[in-house]
Amino acid sequence: MTTGTAPEKQKDAIGTGILPDDAWLALGPAEQILEPALPIVDPHHHLWDHKRHRYLLDELLADTGSGHRIVATVFVDCVAFYRADGPAALRPVGETEFANGVAAMCASGAYGELRACAGIVGHADLTLGAAVQQVLTAHVAAGNGRFKGIRHAGGRDASPLIHNSHTKPPPGLYADATFRQGMAQLAPLGLSFEAWQYHPQLPEVTALARAFPDTAIILNHLGGPLGVGPYAGQKDATFAQWRGHMAELAACPNVTVKLGGLGMRIGMFDHHAQPLPPTSQQVADAWRPWVDTAINQFGAQRCMFESNFPVDKGAASYAVLWNAFKRIAAGASADDKAALFDGTARRVYRL
Repeated sequence: MTTGTAPEKQKDAIGTGILPDDAWLALGPAEQILEPALPIVDPHHHLWDHKRHRYLLDELLADTGSGHRIVATVFVDCVAFYRADGPAALRPVGETEFANGVAAMCASGAYGELRACAGIVGHADLTLGAAVQQVLTAHVAAGNGRFKGIRHAGGRDASPLIHNSHTKPPPGLYADATFRQGMAQLAPLGLSFEAWQYHPQLPEVTALARAFPDTAIILNHLGGPLGVGPYAGQKDATFAQWRGHMAELAACPNVTVKLGGLGMRIGMFDHHAQPLPPTSQQVADAWRPWVDTAINQFGAQRCMFESNFPVDKGAASYAVLWNAFKRIAAGASADDKAALFDGTARRVYRL
């Protein structure tokens, strides 16, 4: 990877982020950690070992140990360590087996207070319909009490310039009848659904939430506002459309929102393209309108800050990112702050 003026960084394996550049991140000034005693549950991170990038427990520990008090994390599906053989539908269970092993390592106390992967979100193909129940029960067994739900990404756009989700979703996935038969298997098992799509698709999430009011739905990455391809240079129009869609979704009480993910290359912020990495104040100033809007619409009890690491590490360090979140939440009440950083995640993921 290169560093210097407007560094050209590599895209990650699933196309939504920039591979982290530690040398570039080191160019930023060291920041004092704000509110270092505040307990944080990071409800969204990945672990993987790709050909071009490794992010496993050692790398996670380096980030979570950078000054903030991270007490637990939730691992989210990223096509890591799927089984190499056996029935195709069951291969994603290998990811849960892997994440549960990492969780067991941390549960030993060998790494201090951190309980990494205390919650695990895997993948199951809901287009299997009712037959997906076999996959879900296999995940539950493999998770040893830590498996909490699944993510079946539906992100797609008509523009060839937008990278569609790695699941290769067809148009209207969340409305598909067979998909919804699979969706119906989650609530009876006490499992949640992670919605990951782009902001023009938010009405599809609203329709899904209305159809399954007893299923907990967690909206990833503030609903996926796009800022590339046909959406480049359209920040005001995108914000207006996104805000309207989010207001409709907020009327569904079974939906909670992850506040983060705006550092991905598909968004409208170019922190990664600057000569120097951003400060926490710069990140807070840029992201605040989006985060504040979501909190105002959903309430702090239905919102939680997320790192989305290592994907968002292409835009800012872990220490800087959580400092930025603390700056954004500086005016919140003690109860709201506790919910945003810890309480909502604990409740939603039943940690």
